[in-house]
Amino acid sequence: MKMNGIIRTLFVGGVCVASVACSGNQKAEQAAAEQQVVVKPKVTTQKVNIQQVEQQSVFTGNVEGFAVNNIAPQQPLRIKRLLVDVGDRVVAGQKVAEMDNSSLSQAKAQYETNKAAFERSNELYKFGGESKAAWEATKAAYEVSKLTYENLMENTTLVSPVSGLVTARNYDNGDMYGGQPIFVVQRINPVKIMINVSEALYSYVKKGMKVDVALDALEGQTFEGKVTRITPSIDAATRTFAVEVQVANGKEVIKPGMYARVTMNYGERSSIVVPDVAVVKMLGSGNRYIYVYKQDGTVSYQRVELGRRMNDKYEILSGIADGDEIVTSGQNALKDGLAVERINQ
Repeated sequence: MKMNGIIRTLFVGGVCVASVACSGNQKAEQAAAEQQVVVKPKVTTQKVNIQQVEQQSVFTGNVEGFAVNNIAPQQPLRIKRLLVDVGDRVVAGQKVAEMDNSSLSQAKAQYETNKAAFERSNELYKFGGESKAAWEATKAAYEVSKLTYENLMENTTLVSPVSGLVTARNYDNGDMYGGQPIFVVQRINPVKIMINVSEALYSYVKKGMKVDVALDALEGQTFEGKVTRITPSIDAATRTFAVEVQVANGKEVIKPGMYARVTMNYGERSSIVVPDVAVVKMLGSGNRYIYVYKQDGTVSYQRVELGRRMNDKYEILSGIADGDEIVTSGQNALKDGLAVERINQ
C-alpha cells in the first residue's frame, strides 16, 4: 500500500511539473508572439495629389550648317594656290582657290580660232558662198570650244557660292585634285539641328513650334529655335521620326559639330507627382513600384507607370490615385500586406 501511495505521489508530482513546464512554454511562446506583433517596420509617408505637369522632352543632335557646299573643280587639275583656310569666313562669289591654267590657255586659243572661223563661215553662208553642211560643222566646232573654254574658266578659278565658314580643307598648294572637295563651306546663320523624336509624340510636334536649345560647348546659354521640317514617315527600326530644328546664329557663336540638347514643350497634363525616393525598382525587371499606406496600418505594393522626371520628383501616369498616402522611407524592410509603424513628424 505504501508503494502504491509513493507511486501515486510521484505521478501527481510529475503531472504538476509537466503542467508547470507546459504553462511556462505557453507563456514564453505568447510573450514571443506578442513581441513579434509589437515590432513593426518604421516608415515615413506622404500624401500625394494631382498637379499640372509641364510636358517636355529633351533630344540630342549635332549642329549643322544651314547650307553645306563642297567646292571642287570638275576636272582633275593641279592646285596652283589656295586663298583661304579652315576657320576663315567667306562671302558669296569670293575666290577661294586657283587651279593650273595651262589647259585654260589651250582652250582659249582653240575657242578664239573656232570663233573666227565660224564668223567667216557665217558671212559666206548668208550670201550663198558656204554650204549648209560646212556652216553647221563650223558652228558646232565653235560652240563646243566655247563651252570647253567657259567650263575651264569656271573650274580654274574657284569661288564660294555662299557666304559662310570654311569648315574643311583637304589639299595643299601643288596637290593634284583627286575627288574630295578642296574646301567645304557652310552657311552658319542660321544653323540647323537634326533630332530623332519618339513615335508617340508625332501628333504633338508641329512645324513652327518653339524649342529651347542648349549646347555643351556654350554652357549656361540657351537659344531659341523652331521646328522647320518634320519627316512624314516613321523609322520602323527605331520607332522615331526625324525633325529639323533651325536656330538663328547672328553672332555666329554656334559652330557646326557642336553637341546640342533640344527641349520640346508640348503643353500640360494633370498627373500625380511623387518624390523619387518613393519609387522602388523590382530586381531583375524594369518594373517600378510604390508602397501605399492603408487605413488599417498595412502597406500595399502597387506597380506604377512613370512619366516625366523633374529633378527629385516623378510624374506617375498610373498605379496610384489622388490622395493616396505613399511610403517615402523604410521600404527595404517591407512586403505586400505587412503592418507598419508610421513615424511622420
